[in-house]
Amino acid sequence: MSYQRIDRISEEIRREIDAIIREELHDPRIDGTFSITRAEVTGDLRYAKIYVSVLEDEKRPELMEALKSARGYIRRALGKRMIIRYTPELSFVSDRNIAYGVHIAQVLESVRPEGKADEHDETES
Repeated sequence: MSYQRIDRISEEIRREIDAIIREELHDPRIDGTFSITRAEVTGDLRYAKIYVSVLEDEKRPELMEALKSARGYIRRALGKRMIIRYTPELSFVSDRNIAYGVHIAQVLESVRPEGKADEHDETES
C-alpha cells in the first residue's frame, strides 16, 4: 500500500474520530479543550494511534480515561462512517506538543528584556 494512501486514510480517520467525539459522545469528562492532532495508521490498517492534545493539563487524565472507555463505541461508529476493509483498533496517546510550545513561548516572554519590543511590533506603527 502506498504511503500516500495511508496518509490519506490516516487524515480521514483523524477527521472522523474528531467528529464522532464532538458530536456523539456525551461524557462530561470530554469538553472542547482538546484537539485530535493526528492519526497514525499501520500499513495493514489494523491499528491506529490517535494523538490527542489537551490545552488544560489538569483535564488530561480524565479526558484520556474517557476516550479509553469509549474506544469500542468510537471504533464501531468509525466503521459505519468509513468504507475500509478493516476498522483499526484504536489507541489514544497524549500529544503534549502544543502545551510544550505554549510553555516555551511563556518562557521566552519572561526572559525578554524590559522595554524591548518585538521587531514586527515596531514596523507596524
